[in-house]
Amino acid sequence: MKRIQSACICQTLHFQLKDGISNTYNIRAVQEEVKHYKESLERNRTKYKIEEESTLPDGSVLLKIRKQYNTSPVGDYLE
Repeated sequence: MKRIQSACICQTLHFQLKDGISNTYNIRAVQEEVKHYKESLERNRTKYKIEEESTLPDGSVLLKIRKQYNTSPVGDYLE
């Protein structure tokens, strides 16, 4: 029988600008979307570590994150 001792998932998320919307509003909407994503991780008690967060020249946001996979233990992945 096998059991998962620890598991994490590495993701690169690109929060992109929407087409046909003014740039100022668009950038603010992307920032709100990133904030909402982080809050949902906290609300769901998902363990995570942000490896890198960068704003690209067009105003979109690139987020590299390592987070808990389902409810599996994370071991030392997030240290």
